[in-house]
Amino acid sequence: MLATLFHVEVPPHDSAAVVESSLDQLLPVEFRADLVLELRDASGAIVLAIVIEVQRDMDPKKKFSWPTYVTVVRAKKRCRTVVLVVAPDAGVAAWAAESIDLGLGLGHVAPLVLGPAVVPEITDPADAEAETALAVLSAMAHGNGPNGLAVVLAALVALGRLDQEHAMVYFQLIWNALREPMRQALEALVMERQIEGEATFPPFVQKLIDRGMREGELQGIREGKLEGIREGELKGKRDTLLRQLARAGIALTENESARIQACADIATLDRWLDNVLGAKSAAEVLS
Repeated sequence: MLATLFHVEVPPHDSAAVVESSLDQLLPVEFRADLVLELRDASGAIVLAIVIEVQRDMDPKKKFSWPTYVTVVRAKKRCRTVVLVVAPDAGVAAWAAESIDLGLGLGHVAPLVLGPAVVPEITDPADAEAETALAVLSAMAHGNGPNGLAVVLAALVALGRLDQEHAMVYFQLIWNALREPMRQALEALVMERQIEGEATFPPFVQKLIDRGMREGELQGIREGKLEGIREGELKGKRDTLLRQLARAGIALTENESARIQACADIATLDRWLDNVLGAKSAAEVLS
C-alpha cells in the first residue's frame, strides 16, 4: 500500500512481521499504537518500521502521540520509521494528513493517511482479484457511495478465491463499514441471485438471507428492495450529472432540470454524463 498508493520508496525486504506495539520502553508514560510492523531484509536487519493507527474520529491528542511513536520506534529500532493512519471517514482523513509542526517550523512529522481520497474505486472483479486487500479497502472506503454496490460486489468476488477464515474476516470488515441502505441493497441482490438459482457468492455471504423467511415473503421483499436499488442508482447518476454540469459552468433552465430529475433510464443518464465533456450548453448535453 505504501508503494502503490503513496508512491513511497519502500526499502527492499524479504519479510514483514507484527511486533510489540507498546512504546513505553523509553518513556515514563505508556504509549500504545494499534499495530507496529517491521520490514526486514534477507539478513534479518530492519529496513523500515511502520506504526499503524486506525482513526475513526478527530482526536487532537494524536497530533502529539504520533510524533512520539515515530521517535520512540526510531530510537529503539535504529531504523527509518513512518506512521500510517487508516481513516475510513474523508473528513478525519483530511485532518490526519495535516503536517505536524514539532516547533518553530524546524521539524515536522507527516503521517501517511489511508483514506477514501487515496483508495481507488475498484469495480472490476478482475482488478479486485489481482489486489484483494486493496479491493477490501475500496469496499470499506467507497461502499456507501454512488458506485458502492459495484465496489462491494467486486470485493466479494475476490473473497471467493480466499480460504474461508480470511474471507470471513475481510467480509466482516466490509459489512461493518456499510450503512443500512447499502446493507439492504446487498441483501436484496443476494436474495435475487438465490431465487433465480444463480448462487455466485461465497457461502458466508449467502447466510445473509438465511433468516427463515418463506418463499412468498422472499419474493415480496425481493421486488421491493430491487426497486429501491434501482432508484438509488438513478438518483446517484442524476446527482453526479448535476454536479458535472455545475463544474462545467453550464446553467440549466427549470425545464431542463426537471427533465433530468424525471429521467428513469440509466442508459440515457450515462449518455448525458458522457456529453458533458466539451459541451457548451445544456442542449448539447441533453441531446
